[in-house]
Amino acid sequence: MSNPIRRRPRAPARWDERGSATAEFAVVLPAVVLVVALAIGGLAAAGRQVRLEHGAAQASRLAARGESDARVTAIVAAVAGGAVESVSRDGGLVCVVASAPAGVPLPLPELRARACALGEGG
Repeated sequence: MSNPIRRRPRAPARWDERGSATAEFAVVLPAVVLVVALAIGGLAAAGRQVRLEHGAAQASRLAARGESDARVTAIVAAVAGGAVESVSRDGGLVCVVASAPAGVPLPLPELRARACALGEGG
């Protein structure tokens, strides 16, 4: 005769841990998604800031060469989607201040960049 297989008695329902991993995953998943979304948004805003700085630098070089204000504004809009706030000339130095929205749905301030170039007389 064969020995019957002895089974461990089943724990009461209150001690049962089935589903606990699923519950923990459901709690952690939104936090992980939020952290990833914030990181991607921050990187996107940083990239836009770099493009805005490049646009302001290009605009200041154009303004220093004597290009029209419309062309100076157009280069900032084309490169970074921003706008020129001011173009100032001090002696031989031409400075451009540009701004653009952060472009991400995060509570970030407006992005700003300032660049200067030597003018034709400088």
